[in-house]
Formats: sequence, structure tokens, C-alpha cells
Amino acid sequence: QVQLVESGGGLVQPGGSLRLSCAASGSIASSNIMGWYRQAPGLQRALVATITRGGSINYADSVKGRFTISRDNAENTVYLQMNNLKPEDTAVYYCSYKDYRQLSIWGQGTQVTVSL
Repeated sequence: QVQLVESGGGLVQPGGSLRLSCAASGSIASSNIMGWYRQAPGLQRALVATITRGGSINYADSVKGRFTISRDNAENTVYLQMNNLKPEDTAVYYCSYKDYRQLSIWGQGTQVTVSL
């Protein structure tokens, strides 16, 4: 079983930055994909970014040029650097993990609020 622990959410002004982190532990497969999804009230959960162990990255169009996903394979940790934050980025951000053995595993969620 894989467990995910997220940190780094909070309140930030428009144009500001936050860095989220997600540490995976347990039975980590040698091939896996980790990423970030977000969900605002009344909306479906949506892709933010994903990254494979080998470094292949996919971003949602809404965050391209502003967010950067990265991972430290030695620590099984994925990061999301969020710059130039906008009010529409306000959501609960969920870390995800997926490998060939199982369905996606989700972190507990961390609130990101962008407001004056």
C-alpha cells in the first residue's frame, strides 16, 4: 500500500507563489506516475500536472507557464511550484500516485486560497 502526505497549501495574494509537496511511502513501484489534481466547490476534479518517474510531464493548459511540477525519486516526493497565482487557482489540491498494480491513490488534500 502507498500512502501520500501533502503539505504547503495556504493563503496567498494574487501574483504570489506557493510550493506544494507530496511524500509517498510504502510499496513504491519502480515505474509510476505522480501528480496534482484540484477541485473547487461545485466543480469536478481536474488535472493540474503529472510526472512520471522518468520525468515525462503533462500540464493542464490553465497552468502552463505558471506552475512547475518536479519530483525527487530518491525521496519519492513530488513538488508543485505555483507562481503568479490567480483567484481561479483557489481549490483543494490533491496529490496522486498510480502504478501498474493498483488504482490511483490520493493524498488528503491541501487548501490553496488566492485572495487579497
